[in-house]
Amino acid sequence: MKTFADNVRDIVRKIPEGKTMTYKEVATNAGNPLAARAVGAIMRTNYDDTIPCHRVVRTDGGFGDYNRGGTLRKQEILRREGALA
Repeated sequence: MKTFADNVRDIVRKIPEGKTMTYKEVATNAGNPLAARAVGAIMRTNYDDTIPCHRVVRTDGGFGDYNRGGTLRKQEILRREGALA
């Protein structure tokens, strides 16, 4: 049986380049709309290069943290991918 974390990783893996999802959207699609913070914790511990955790952003328009170089690096990657103007 798949865990919530497995579902989160599967959803994030499918976010296309140039697009983002919020932590809340990922949580909702994974089956628990109240688990946005849990999505953040799962992404914070992600070291799998096939999971583009930089494409998950905050609902309030913020970027959240990025364990592979910080928020500025996350913004840079999203800009390069076309997700930011």
